[in-house]
Amino acid sequence: QVQVVESGGGLVQPGGSLRLSCAVSRSIVSMDAMGWYRQAPGKQRELVAELSPGGSTNFADSVKGRFSISRDNAKKTLYLQMNSLKPEDTAVYYCNVNFMGYLYWGQGTQVTVSS
Repeated sequence: QVQVVESGGGLVQPGGSLRLSCAVSRSIVSMDAMGWYRQAPGKQRELVAELSPGGSTNFADSVKGRFSISRDNAKKTLYLQMNSLKPEDTAVYYCNVNFMGYLYWGQGTQVTVSS
């Protein structure tokens, strides 16, 4: 069993930045892909960014050049750095980890971009 807890969401003005954190209950060194997804009201959940065990990354076209994903193995934490935020980035952001063929999700953290 793996517990995943997101934090760092909040209200930010357009053009601002936030860093989301995803704390995992066990070592992330042994994890398969890890990633961030988001779901806006009335829309399907979509992939925002993912990080492979080898360190390669993949981003949604809408966030390329603005978001970055990273991990801290010692802290068992995945991060999503979000810069130049836009109102359309408003959503609940979820962390996802793939461990031994199972997908584990957090409860989500709300990000609201508004003036």
